Amino acid sequence: MSESIGIVITGASGRMGQMLVKTVNERDGVHLAGAVERAGHDWVGQDLGVLLGGTESGVIVSDDPAAAFAGAQAVIDFTAPAATISFAKTAAVAGAAHIIGTTGFTEDDLNALAEAGQGGVTIRAGNMSLGVNLLVQLTKKVAAALDEDFDIEVIEAHHRRKVDAPSGTALMLGEAAAEGRGVALKDVEDRARDGITGERKRGDIGFSVIRGGDIVGEHDVLFAADGERITLRHVATDRGVFARGAIKAALWAQGKDAGDYDMLDVLGL
Repeated sequence: MSESIGIVITGASGRMGQMLVKTVNERDGVHLAGAVERAGHDWVGQDLGVLLGGTESGVIVSDDPAAAFAGAQAVIDFTAPAATISFAKTAAVAGAAHIIGTTGFTEDDLNALAEAGQGGVTIRAGNMSLGVNLLVQLTKKVAAALDEDFDIEVIEAHHRRKVDAPSGTALMLGEAAAEGRGVALKDVEDRARDGITGERKRGDIGFSVIRGGDIVGEHDVLFAADGERITLRHVATDRGVFARGAIKAALWAQGKDAGDYDMLDVLGL
C-alpha cells in the first residue's frame, strides 16, 4: 500500500495499548492518528510521546472517540466489551475499520456489537497472531480425524491480571474442535470442575485455566485416549505478535466491503 493509513489506539495506557503504539510507530505504511482513554484518566489531554518517555509526538490522548476517529482509516481496540460496543458504532460512523482484540464477550454482547457496527468493516478475533490462527486450523483438522475415544481439553495460561476466563483464544480453539467434530461447543463444553464431578462425559470438550505471574499467553489442545496423547501448542512470549497481527488486519481492511471478518480472512486461511 503506497499511502500511510492513520490508526487510532483505544486504551492507549494499557500494556497492550502501549505495545500497539510502539508497533505502529515502528511499522511502515501506518501512522498513529490518535489515542483514546476513558474520561477522567490521567493521560487525557497529554502528549502520548511524552507519556511514553519520549519526545512530543503531536498525538494528544483524547476521551472523545468521535473526534479521535474522525479522518482515521482504522481503530485498533483491545479494551473491554462495553467500551468496544460503544466504539463500534463510532468507528462505523467515522468510516474507520474496527479491529477488535477485546475478549470476554457474552452472547448478548456479541449481538449488541454486531448491531452497533452495522455499515462498517469489523475484524474481530480472540487472538491476532499468525501462529494461533494456524493452531485453530490444525485443531479443527485433528478433531475431525479423531473420534470420541480421544478426550479434548483446551489448557490456557495467562498473567494474573487477565479478567476473563477461559481466554478468547481458548474459546476459539474449543469452537474449532467442536466444528471439527460437527457439534456445537455449547452442547459439549465443560468449563468448571470442582468437588465430586463424576467421570468425564464422552465427547465433552474441557477447559482448564491457569492465571499467574506475567505469562503472556500459552495454549495447549490435548487429545487424550487410552495409551496415547497428542498435544498441539502455542506459546506467546511477546505481546508484539498480537500488535503486528492487528496492524496486518488494519491494512487488509482497507477497501473491503462493510461486514464482519476475522483473522482467518486476513490470513487467507
